[in-house]
Amino acid sequence: MMEINFNAPPADDAAIDMSAECQSQLLPLVREIVQAAVAAGWSRDDVLLAFVELAWDLYEKRRDDL
Repeated sequence: MMEINFNAPPADDAAIDMSAECQSQLLPLVREIVQAAVAAGWSRDDVLLAFVELAWDLYEKRRDDL
């Protein structure tokens, strides 16, 4: 199992750094999930699209809470 280790978020003017940090933490996990799915016969594109849809759904639901 991979370990995710987020420290304090970057300063307000460092939005690009925040995105880069999220990507560096999440990319190996996403890559591992996609590789496992492809090895089981799933379509790589379908799995990646499912991640996009999941992320968008999570974003939209959280926005409604604000």
